[in-house]
Amino acid sequence: MGIFKWIGGALGFMMAPPLGGFAGFFIGSIIDSLVDGDSNDAGGQTAGGNYEQGQRNSFLFSMLLLASYIIRADGKVMHSEMEFVRAFLRNNFGPEAEQQGNEILIRLFEEQKRMEAVSPMQYRNQIRQVCYQIAANLSYSERLQLVAFLIEIAKADGTVPEAELRALYEVAQYMRIQRSDVDSMLHLSGNYNRGGNNYGGGNNYGGGNNYGGSSGLSLNDAYKVLGVSPDASDEELKKAYRKLALAHHPDRVSALGDDVRKAAEKKFQEINAAKEMVWKARGL
Repeated sequence: MGIFKWIGGALGFMMAPPLGGFAGFFIGSIIDSLVDGDSNDAGGQTAGGNYEQGQRNSFLFSMLLLASYIIRADGKVMHSEMEFVRAFLRNNFGPEAEQQGNEILIRLFEEQKRMEAVSPMQYRNQIRQVCYQIAANLSYSERLQLVAFLIEIAKADGTVPEAELRALYEVAQYMRIQRSDVDSMLHLSGNYNRGGNNYGGGNNYGGGNNYGGSSGLSLNDAYKVLGVSPDASDEELKKAYRKLALAHHPDRVSALGDDVRKAAEKKFQEINAAKEMVWKARGL
């Protein structure tokens, strides 16, 4: 399977256009052989694997594809953002996956430049269609985890330009993710402060939007993670937390693999840390 060996097996909804067109850019005849050979059923199960494996592989390739859009949203490819993706692949799939994933991203950047040379909106339009496809095939919780990875990638170089922030909101909207859920994830670990477009924390990187280090949550951040204002009633607060906890529970992404579930667990712990901070402040 060449550079796609680390994914392989069932390809799930990745076989269908437009996502299948991007996948075919890398694996060529493999898509055709799967379609012409043992066909997939209506649920997305393919030869050489099962439904869950197909969903996982489609999730991973979608992550790389959308990462290419977020990383180049400001017209630059930052080393720190690329290293975040490489580290994710290296830590979860090994050095071969790191090399192959890096190659996929580089070729996606090349394809993006080629398409934009034909029409400035061509790649963006394809990304929008891919997001619609993702929305139709992944659960809301799985899409939330995909956006969470994209946020971490955008934060990796310490600075999130307005262009990358707009791109994050854009893909989230196309995937039918509520903006409030994106804002909640941006505030995890105290990394985002809406006021003045400052990304809070201990470090100041200068310029427009800044992300801090791992300084932890402020009480104001904690309220924003929960998606409520400090003057919300206790009942409103509890209702918001229950909704958030249900959507982000790690069990809801377990079908995507242990590595994805572990990332969801970390996110869930941060949400609970925000909840505990607010509960303590209110004496609940």
